[in-house]
Amino acid sequence: MKVFFIAALTFACLQFGEASETGFLMPVPQEISWDNGFLHVDSSFSIVVEGADSGRTGLAAIRTLSRLSKETGINFAPLPAGPDARVLRIISRKPAPLYPGLGIDESYSMAVSGRGAVLTADNFFGIVHGLETFLQLLRLDSSGFSIPAVVIKDAPRFPWRGLLIDVCRHWIPMDVLKRTIDGMAAVKLNVLHWHLSEDQGFRIESKRFPRLHSLGSDGLYYSQDQAREVIAYAAERGIRVVPEFDMPGHTTSWFVGHPELASMPGPYTLQRTWGVFDPAMDPTREDVYGFLDTFIEEMTGLFPDPFFHIGGDEVNGKQWDASPGVNEFKERHSLKDNHDLQVYFNKRISDILKKHKRRMIGWDEVLHPDLPHNIVVQSWRGHKALAATVQQGSEGILSWGYYLDHIRPASYHYGIDPLADDALYLPTDKKQMVLGGEACMWAEFVSEENIDSRIWPRTAAIAERFWSPKAVTDTKDMYRRLAHVSKRLTWLGLTHISSYEKMLERLTGYEEIDALQTLSDVLEPVKFYERPHTRKYTQQTPLNRLVDATRPESNTAREFAELVESYLAEPMQEGQAKALRWQLTQWRENDKKLQPLLSTSPLLVEAIPLSKKLVRVSQIGLDALDAIEQRSSLGDRKQGLATALSEEQAPAAELLLMIVSPIQFLLNAAP
Repeated sequence: MKVFFIAALTFACLQFGEASETGFLMPVPQEISWDNGFLHVDSSFSIVVEGADSGRTGLAAIRTLSRLSKETGINFAPLPAGPDARVLRIISRKPAPLYPGLGIDESYSMAVSGRGAVLTADNFFGIVHGLETFLQLLRLDSSGFSIPAVVIKDAPRFPWRGLLIDVCRHWIPMDVLKRTIDGMAAVKLNVLHWHLSEDQGFRIESKRFPRLHSLGSDGLYYSQDQAREVIAYAAERGIRVVPEFDMPGHTTSWFVGHPELASMPGPYTLQRTWGVFDPAMDPTREDVYGFLDTFIEEMTGLFPDPFFHIGGDEVNGKQWDASPGVNEFKERHSLKDNHDLQVYFNKRISDILKKHKRRMIGWDEVLHPDLPHNIVVQSWRGHKALAATVQQGSEGILSWGYYLDHIRPASYHYGIDPLADDALYLPTDKKQMVLGGEACMWAEFVSEENIDSRIWPRTAAIAERFWSPKAVTDTKDMYRRLAHVSKRLTWLGLTHISSYEKMLERLTGYEEIDALQTLSDVLEPVKFYERPHTRKYTQQTPLNRLVDATRPESNTAREFAELVESYLAEPMQEGQAKALRWQLTQWRENDKKLQPLLSTSPLLVEAIPLSKKLVRVSQIGLDALDAIEQRSSLGDRKQGLATALSEEQAPAAELLLMIVSPIQFLLNAAP
């Protein structure tokens, strides 16, 4: 495998040097104080559980020992091996409820010395967070595996720290959900927002209305027993499961089996493409509310969390406008437009949820002064909408800026704070109504094969924004720790690293992938929603192209940009100049190795222009570097090179070459 050697050397120095103030912890704890010495982790190490909830805590301790064993290769004794054994004592002060809830105490404290460690929390859910921190502290040095001496006092900044998983547009199997939950727990996220119905699929078994899942899912749905398994699995790791059933729009899958719910007569078939579609529930008929009352009763019996997400977004109203019955209803009830009609619907659903002891959550579109203030609004439109939510008396969570499918770098997500922009100027009591936020993994372009690479490791940076003190904002330090955490996540079975190489191997027909990876490592998929505009995609379109394998963020390009920045700050540094020249030469010569593969694989033919781009851009970089080193003018060539470089920013095969910008800086610096 090709490795950008400058980055590798830098990482090695950090790994074996002294720990920084943050060590390799992510999220950064609220308070951390390093001390001298280490707790050695060898075969004598064990964990002792004391206090409340010893059964659940004991199982968490066993999982912790199992993970330590995987990472170290050491077989640990379940009980202390003797008076000199090194022990982690776990003390939980109070029993916790079976399922975590909003606002439960998640704090913990930990003290590690050469003699042992003590982890203390108010309840089980603080303990599981502390155990994740303990695992992140593990290090290897010349004396073996150890935990550095440290005192930590920790608690989350926000009580709602979520990840939305869309399982409707593309099906996500149980094993992927479980390893995602494990990853969430590792970075202290505490809400799995399970998006279970959409125009493309209805993904949960309903015993009351079996036509929902039997006709609306292509046979790909979770049984109720599987749902209980996910809920229990998440609870053991301190994670709530909040279901979302989108209504009144994004509901085509409901209507395949129950067209009587729709505003216009059927028949209906599942949508196979992406976007906003016309079908919507009929808000004017009592039988629709009777159906939803029975359905919600069934689902609230399955999902124990007190919150129930109704979606409520992107209702275009076309079916309502075309329905004589709906228009007559609006006139009779003095509803001036479709927005008023949806408010009427939402109030009815809110009453049904209240009857079943649930609080309603919806996207921005549900916000209205006439709705009860106990609803929670999830803002995808930004801080202005979030601020409007709490100013009207409702609690809110932020998802704008955390859409993983927008393919933005970790630094972008890391720079978005729930209490920023319009929310920054809220009064203190209103700020407390901002509960936190959620990252969103919408599934138009993910499969079970590449979903891990779309979620991880970027979501760890978002998790830190939700957990750590607001002052923790050092992006460079975040990336240092993110590289470490990313590798640690693989021990949980997450495939964001391993799937990359496998997908590249498929593209080459299982030939050597070094040259293809050299190209792919400096590419990123196009951003936001550009992909559907480049070609027609359906639910059946294979996600097996280079754009599907390439990572959302090019660490190689980012590290190259950092090297360029450092070099330009002091251009006569010989070592950095050599490193730049070596890397640019490798990229320029890569096309010669790659062309035989590109021309023979039908899946790679579209990448030929990208490989040529890399050659041309690298040569411009070398020309600029020559001019800087030799202090010779590029003359009239400079404008021509700048124009050529600008043209290379255009995407090809739905991919962007990410080294164009740093080479632009080199060119700008040339005489």
